[in-house]
Amino acid sequence: MFERFTQGARDVVTGAVGYADGAGESAITEEHLLMALLDARGTKGSFVLTSLGAAGWRDELSGALAETRRRGGVSQADLEALAGLGVDVDAIVARVEEAHGEGALAAGATRTRPLRRPLAPGAREVLRSALRIAAGRGDRRLGDEHLLLALTGRRGAVAEALAGCGVSYGAVERVLGEVPAG
Repeated sequence: MFERFTQGARDVVTGAVGYADGAGESAITEEHLLMALLDARGTKGSFVLTSLGAAGWRDELSGALAETRRRGGVSQADLEALAGLGVDVDAIVARVEEAHGEGALAAGATRTRPLRRPLAPGAREVLRSALRIAAGRGDRRLGDEHLLLALTGRRGAVAEALAGCGVSYGAVERVLGEVPAG
């Protein structure tokens, strides 16, 4: 599969491994892919992020993702839906953290370092989706722009954080339509 990746897309995956290592996590997640994508320079994906004004929003995106992780992965949309049912997720998180320590609901952190980092299910689906998107657009190679489209096209914390910065699937497609071929 990786032979179809552009150098930019390979750099994103390699960077995601570095982010997983740095966080001491045992698997590469969608968050790691996003953080590595924000590091890209001179690629279609970086052009799109810059065009949409999100290239400098690393701290905001990282903060939004950290807050979602602290809530055990409950996205803002889920938070609002649960609040409509009378469930105060923030109160639940506070009680759990009071009993078990700050960040007790944050999943996935381990301090062991496996020889090979597997992809978490969400990250694996992002790569599959990116391949489908590239094929659907008639592109022979998978670039970081396809990874960005795949990240924005999924439900969850990463897509929600990107949308909060004005980076939606439609916005990415619009900017890519303005990029000259090559």
